[in-house]
Amino acid sequence: MNRLRRAALAVALALGGGSALAQDPAPPPVADPGPPLSGYPRDALRAPTPAELKTATYVRDVVYGHRDGMALTYDVFRPVKKANGALVVNMVSAGYRSSWGPPEERQARYQALIDKGFTVVALYHASAPRFQAPDAVADVRLGMRHIRLHAADYGADPGRIGAWGASAGGHLALVAGMMADDGNPAATNALERSGNRIAAVVAYFPPTDLAVLLQGRLRPGALNVDPSLLPAISPIHSVDPGDPPTLLLHGDADRGVPAAQSELMRAALDRAGVQNELRLFAGADHDFYVKGDPAKTDAYATAAMTAMVGWFERHLRR
Repeated sequence: MNRLRRAALAVALALGGGSALAQDPAPPPVADPGPPLSGYPRDALRAPTPAELKTATYVRDVVYGHRDGMALTYDVFRPVKKANGALVVNMVSAGYRSSWGPPEERQARYQALIDKGFTVVALYHASAPRFQAPDAVADVRLGMRHIRLHAADYGADPGRIGAWGASAGGHLALVAGMMADDGNPAATNALERSGNRIAAVVAYFPPTDLAVLLQGRLRPGALNVDPSLLPAISPIHSVDPGDPPTLLLHGDADRGVPAAQSELMRAALDRAGVQNELRLFAGADHDFYVKGDPAKTDAYATAAMTAMVGWFERHLRR
């Protein structure tokens, strides 16, 4: 061994018992899978385990109405044990696309609620691209009438119903809360005579004032509608003191639906004296996404789900 190599070995041994000569390679960076679907934690988007499948039973494909000859449906997830008598409706909508999935494939998304004894309803509306946002609003309002009318059939109290959704689904959850009524006694559709008021709302990064959001621009798809229709489908214009307690969850760096949309809703609820809370997630884009940091993205999504379940426990449980 020449003099130079002996000197290098001596230095390496002095610094760390030879470890400097054979360091383990640095672990590869965690790949960023992109934004999670509708702000769900990654774990909630997996298939449910066999044990989880035993915690709920299903009432499938309940028909609450029709549009263009096609059935409008919802699925019910009933907890097997410790049902608390409250019911939470999830607005299945992303970009006003309401994509149906078998209950046994979707259950993990609702497991945190099922484990707390909540009955869960996955509510589907007539979907984009064929149908537009005003159709979704009308469908959801009708569906909530049917759910409230039949809540007892699913072991739930019609006075303890909440609504939750993300993005377009968050908009529709606010529609369910702010645009509810006691029914129209003169309606020809018997279902329209039933009320659809609910007791709590949670909305993730929701559009609340579509005219402000679009700023006169026409967008393709479900929001490519006559601008004069936008106020009638914007829940912010229906806020009144009788509205339910509302939790808004939003990333403060959201470029798809700016956090200002939730801030406008919070201000309107404050003016009406409606109990509400807005939680902002620092640096989070739409879907609670933090680019390049999947751990933080998932932590935000998990915190949002925890907050959602807690809100419904606070306002729906007895």
